[in-house]
Amino acid sequence: MAAQTVLIVYAHQSAGSFNAAVKDAAVDALKKQGCNVLVSDLYEMKFKATATKEDITGAVKNPEHFCYGNETMLAWQEGQLASDIVDEHKKLNEADLVIFQFPMYWFSVPAIMKGWMDRVLTLGFAYTLEKRYSEGIFRDKKVMLSFTTGSHETMFRSNGINGDMNVTLWPIQNGVLNYCGFQVLAPQIFWAPTHLSPEAREGLLEGWRTRLQGLLNEAPLTFPPVDIFDEGKGFQLKPEVREKQAESHFGLTVGHHLEKPLPPHNQMKAGV
Repeated sequence: MAAQTVLIVYAHQSAGSFNAAVKDAAVDALKKQGCNVLVSDLYEMKFKATATKEDITGAVKNPEHFCYGNETMLAWQEGQLASDIVDEHKKLNEADLVIFQFPMYWFSVPAIMKGWMDRVLTLGFAYTLEKRYSEGIFRDKKVMLSFTTGSHETMFRSNGINGDMNVTLWPIQNGVLNYCGFQVLAPQIFWAPTHLSPEAREGLLEGWRTRLQGLLNEAPLTFPPVDIFDEGKGFQLKPEVREKQAESHFGLTVGHHLEKPLPPHNQMKAGV
């Protein structure tokens, strides 16, 4: 079997940070398993976060009304995308697994990482209207979020002040990663490391190293397949699926809750 390639998309400003230690632990553990490890250190690269016409090296097709998605799709087809996007496309094409490593900012990813998603997941290259979700372009690749929080775990429970972390994760894990077809592994969440002792932080790193041993063989989270939605009816759940789900106490997913209780741990644990 050929060596697996892992791309770590990393967003932290400091090499002395806990995020850096988590990233370094992943690089070390995955290389020891024989993986090829690529790292996109976004701050070090001064990665451009804004999606603008400068992302196209040739002339834009409609300068009066610049439509980023259509223009960059054409530029991708014609080999006229900016070199920094092309470089990331090459890494993404090689990758069997992508790990996004970051501190959670405002219940989401830092702007520089959101810019990576906006610019690198190009229409045509990463998704089309026909190739998305379970039929997506990256359905043979795995992906995961690995991040630190400022808040304690209790604050991200369904009765905590921040609300349910499963809900917080839905827009990125479903709306970006699953949308592009990736098999989404359960996230690795490091709760409030700044509030912990050095020994406790080392314990978190040790838990991460242990998980990394079997990471490439983990089963992904479950998302509903495209074919249970009716395209002719505005991509709504097919009646027979709704009828079957009527017997369940829970909704299908965090997003497809069907006005029922959310399935527990839906965005945080595989196989539930």
